[in-house]
Amino acid sequence: MNKVSIVKCKDYFYDDVKNSLVRSIKNIGGLNKYLNDGDKILLKVNLLMKKSPDKATTTHPIFVKALADILLENGYKVLIGDSPGGPFNEKSLSAIYEVSGFNKEYGFESEMLNWNFNEFEKECLSCKLSKKITTVDFLNDIDKVISVSKLKTHAMMKFTGAVKNMFGTIPGIKKAEYHFKMPDVNDFADMLVDVCINANPILSFMDGIVAMEGAGPSNGDPVKLGLVLASTSPYKLDRVAVEIINMNYKEVPTVRKSIERGFVSNDFNDIIIVGEKIDEVKYSNFKSPSIRSVSFLRDGTPVFIKKAVDRLLKPRPKFNHTICVGCEECFKACPPKAIIMKSKKPFVNLETCIRCYCCQELCPVGAVEAYRPWLLRKIVKI
Repeated sequence: MNKVSIVKCKDYFYDDVKNSLVRSIKNIGGLNKYLNDGDKILLKVNLLMKKSPDKATTTHPIFVKALADILLENGYKVLIGDSPGGPFNEKSLSAIYEVSGFNKEYGFESEMLNWNFNEFEKECLSCKLSKKITTVDFLNDIDKVISVSKLKTHAMMKFTGAVKNMFGTIPGIKKAEYHFKMPDVNDFADMLVDVCINANPILSFMDGIVAMEGAGPSNGDPVKLGLVLASTSPYKLDRVAVEIINMNYKEVPTVRKSIERGFVSNDFNDIIIVGEKIDEVKYSNFKSPSIRSVSFLRDGTPVFIKKAVDRLLKPRPKFNHTICVGCEECFKACPPKAIIMKSKKPFVNLETCIRCYCCQELCPVGAVEAYRPWLLRKIVKI
């Protein structure tokens, strides 16, 4: 059985975070149980976009620095990397590193960070949907992967943690292709599990000191959970994390698919909890994303009826043109090209929109809402 460690940590004070990580590592068996002498380790962080650490959008730099220092002190080499949303190139990544705190101010030297922007195709025979995956080439520069995710909500997937963090091993705009090819949320979740299998993180840590609730993954509200989570299994780590924030695991597609595929059970009979008890750290008032998709129609329903029901019930992105700065990030990121710009403001073709919410995810000013129509809000309360 896999262990999941739960350790309290009130704030991002370096010594406190480091001590909490040391305890977490001890709880799951120690580093030398999983790593070989001299291994070069990729710390696969979440660097979604240019957001300062206090926004809780990215893995906090102090959390990453403390973990990197522990590895270095134990004789391992470290590379810190991610392929965020949007273009995957030096100009884009430099800006994200700087704004997100992965700079000299927080103790990061340039050589610790990934600057390899190449990609390659990797065969994944144990994957379900994606037998060949185009992935970042910096996986060839390391020996093992450690996931260092952020505990956050997500408009499309409801929750993003250790498993979805591995989507950052898909290079840049290739992510949009996956969204376009797999608009169904269940297929997309299966693909995310495949990507996690392909990346094969040997250990997974989750920054839950300050999490994000509400309109995640980029424009939600920071909320203090005061927790450091760790496990030998990203699937089991996510299962425990959603339990802590009182989220129904059946409504989290990646967790549901992980259960269906046998990577984790639904009742914790394959998990050993070490450290704090779940019931003692549970955050009952955690705000889930407002998005919820429902279907009342069976196959065979006439198209014109489906379209009418979609207009009344289907969630959709909604743009606040007052806040919008006309940066066109949503337009550039939209996988099905459903967004058009008029007078520097975005408008969406709902018949083309696949409800991936990349526009909401990558909007730098929070001008996109995952909107539930009035009738849907009434129905889901019944």
